[in-house]
Amino acid sequence: MIEMLPILAEAGAEAADAAAKATDPAIAKYAMAAAGSAAALAIGFIGGKAAEATGRNPGAAGPVLTIAVLGMALAEAIAIYALVLAFVK
Repeated sequence: MIEMLPILAEAGAEAADAAAKATDPAIAKYAMAAAGSAAALAIGFIGGKAAEATGRNPGAAGPVLTIAVLGMALAEAIAIYALVLAFVK
């Protein structure tokens, strides 16, 4: 399942790029919705796997939390990028 993260990130990035290139405001809104949805799925997946990893090895909660927060921040950056591009158009 962890192999899905690059796919979700790539889908979000492609949607954000589509929002940037869109000339019709409605298309930009749909592209932003796709980017936000991909980011939300990625963040939920990361959080679920972090909880699972902590449940399996409670002693590794610190490093798991650090990696999970970094992954969530990178996934959220895609949604913020799409939001900025939607407001620019």
